[in-house]
Amino acid sequence: MGQSQTKNMEEIAVADLQELYKKFVTECPSGALFLHEFKKFFGVTSNSEASEYVESMFRAFDKNEDNTIDFLEYVAVLNLVLRGKLEHKLRWSFKVFDKDGNGCVDKNELKQIIESIYHLKKGWKQDQDVPLITPEELCNKIFQLVDENGDGQLSLDEFIQGAQKDVWVLKMLQLDMNPCGWVMEQRRKSALF
Repeated sequence: MGQSQTKNMEEIAVADLQELYKKFVTECPSGALFLHEFKKFFGVTSNSEASEYVESMFRAFDKNEDNTIDFLEYVAVLNLVLRGKLEHKLRWSFKVFDKDGNGCVDKNELKQIIESIYHLKKGWKQDQDVPLITPEELCNKIFQLVDENGDGQLSLDEFIQGAQKDVWVLKMLQLDMNPCGWVMEQRRKSALF
């Protein structure tokens, strides 16, 4: 029974990957996806908070830093997001949070990403038992739990170790990327209009 469920999950993932490939080829026949195309790909228009989040994602996807995402970079990140190990997902999330690329995440960077996520998911349902806290409060709580040396910056090691030690921190720091869901939802919306 477990093998059947795993096989079905893999088949769904393969079907989703095929849809994503079709979308990539349709949106980007040249094979190089630029930032403005990436935003369009994920349905982000003028919203500045969503735009900042997607720009951070773009930088994390762009492994060779040529300001484009080719299909291999795209597939590599999708594979990581869909099938990767927790530590690798956290490393990728860290890269998204580290907006200036200096190897540390400061409170401002963390707060900006949290604000972007809050804005993107404004329609999400929060846990019944957990009141929604502000991005500032969330940022402070994460730093209180994770910033072991108290320097006001999270190193990659602090980020990963903090997330692995505390389930709540893990939930807050591991980005819910679900690119398949975003693309499928975007396709559904465009089919309605």
